[in-house]
Amino acid sequence: MPLSLIAALALGAAPAPARPQPYTIQDQVTLRRLSNPRVSPDGKQLAYVLRTTDMEANRGRTDLWLAHLDAEGAPRQLTSHPDADSEPIWAPDGKSLFFLSSRGGSSQVWRLPVDGGEPLQVTKLPLDVGAFRLSRDGSQLAVALEVFPDCPNLECSPQREVERSKKKATGRSYDKLFVRHWDTWKEGKRSHLFVVPVAGGTPVDVMKGMDADSPSKPFGGADEFTFTPDGKSVVFTARDVGRAESWSTDLDLFLAPVDGKAKPRKLTEKNRATDTSPVFSPDGKTLAYLAMSRPGYEADRYRVILRAWPGGQERVLAEEWDRSASALAWSADGKTLYAVANHLGLQPVFALDVASGKVSQLTKDGTDDSPQPAAGGRVVYVHDDLDSPADLHVMNADGTGSRQLTQVNQEHLARIRFGAFEQFEFPGWNNETVRAWVVKPVDFDAKRQYPLAFLIHGGPQGSFGNHFHYRWNPQSYAARGYVAVMVDFHGSTGYGQAFTDAIRDDWGGKPLEDLQKGLAAARERYPFIHKTRGCALGASYGGYMINWIAGNWPDGFQCLVNHDGILDERMGYFDTEELWFPEWEHKGTPWENPEGYGKHSPINHVAKWKTPMMVIHGGQDFRVVETQGMGTFTALQRKGIPSKLLYFPDENHWVMKPANSVQWHDEVLAWLDQWTRK
Repeated sequence: MPLSLIAALALGAAPAPARPQPYTIQDQVTLRRLSNPRVSPDGKQLAYVLRTTDMEANRGRTDLWLAHLDAEGAPRQLTSHPDADSEPIWAPDGKSLFFLSSRGGSSQVWRLPVDGGEPLQVTKLPLDVGAFRLSRDGSQLAVALEVFPDCPNLECSPQREVERSKKKATGRSYDKLFVRHWDTWKEGKRSHLFVVPVAGGTPVDVMKGMDADSPSKPFGGADEFTFTPDGKSVVFTARDVGRAESWSTDLDLFLAPVDGKAKPRKLTEKNRATDTSPVFSPDGKTLAYLAMSRPGYEADRYRVILRAWPGGQERVLAEEWDRSASALAWSADGKTLYAVANHLGLQPVFALDVASGKVSQLTKDGTDDSPQPAAGGRVVYVHDDLDSPADLHVMNADGTGSRQLTQVNQEHLARIRFGAFEQFEFPGWNNETVRAWVVKPVDFDAKRQYPLAFLIHGGPQGSFGNHFHYRWNPQSYAARGYVAVMVDFHGSTGYGQAFTDAIRDDWGGKPLEDLQKGLAAARERYPFIHKTRGCALGASYGGYMINWIAGNWPDGFQCLVNHDGILDERMGYFDTEELWFPEWEHKGTPWENPEGYGKHSPINHVAKWKTPMMVIHGGQDFRVVETQGMGTFTALQRKGIPSKLLYFPDENHWVMKPANSVQWHDEVLAWLDQWTRK
């Protein structure tokens, strides 16, 4: 032990703290993740979910926490059960929380007094509860259950599954699409909404007989349904289009009585595009929801629609605002709607004046979500950015006076150093302004040159913005000594709907030109980026672009990383599930418009491939099936190009399990090192 340290310990002084270390993938999978904040009825307390990682069990676990808006003191942990607790909803009196828990082996609704006491199980149903809502008076629950639509009661569905499991024959018969979706084979079940009294009683299927799901699959949640203010009905989102389900984006709002005595009535009959996210005003006189206008297009702009209740007259709020809103929440006085939207590489909180439609941007940096009104006319929201994981913040209604309420990773972050980052812009396709982000290496020295990690986002209607991501985090590369560059090419969201639409029928055109010009602009602007040492990486559409780059920009990079990318656009149509996506992007089916699928298909340019490529694919990926990745690897191997296949049999379109995420990053970074650090 050094003499200076021995002397310090002898005098009772603490040793100097160790210097924070660069961010690692171990940090990425073990950082605590905050989500699902819910403000109490009096606006003074916040319940939220905190996810921690159990590396031994190779999964995340979630617990409920409570924070006070103004009172001093650290947030308080409410639950600590080894099974998952999530989705808190306040009782109307603010004295207890309803929540979902898998304790006991089944996902059910529980209730917990916030001032002390043990949680009590509310529902004891024979099926798992997938999502739930509470009526305004706190007397009823709407719960989502997976059932066979033709079953006469709840017990029928699990009984039918048991009977099926006993059969020796294992064949499955289908007479319509979907056969499988995202990462799940279809077995005839649907997610239906049931209304059940909190005090107990027989659940009522308010979607009886409907061959449709609510919430929608695969990512819909409790924001897709709600009780009416009087508690007599439920408004819910569903795609009820018969055999056209796999090629239709016509999600509608339906109204169903809680007693199930009448069939659900479609509220949005006139709109053949998506309608979703219903939320009632505090006085119950207005229903706000989100609506697209173009059928078949999943990335159309979400407009905010206000519908007089129960009259039905509608108007578009802020029609001239060229952004796609989400996460709607009413102010306490009903005069303002809060929302978030992608905007120039950020996701701020916006305030929409209900009377005039005036839109005000309240936050100025990073990625914000879940805005909600709180006591004193303030707004609570979740905030993160490229060097800060999500925490709760609060601000005044005009956006001033923002302060952080939680520091869920305070001790962990004190041990970490991140790379500095900034946004830059350049003239891209047609000399239109394109924006990008650069993240510098953690141990940055302006006199040095660093290899490049060129990250390409998926979607393609997405964005690599100022956001702390738990899969594609540029800090993972900055910590390894790379400069990370991310270009929001034509097709990205947050720059106006026309910019997003520009990628249609041009997957390999404008975006590739933007990427090429963006890289040139970055190297000119930042001389510390090495002129030749660099690799490009992408997933989903980004993986497609990696394959496209291999044949159309073959001298651009020293190596490539393709995660779940398409090789053959024609076959990609036939082996995917959501057909509306390729039909919109390529203007029809392959037999109606073969040129649209052929002109930008990477398989037509394999002869020009020469760049070393790592190919990654998940065996449960039904969006871009595994044979697309294996076909890519086959072509690389047959051509003698240095290549590697990393296959995860238990992952879908994403890599979700902690151990797999660590392996993914270890092997990807080793691949980059192999080709850029010779």
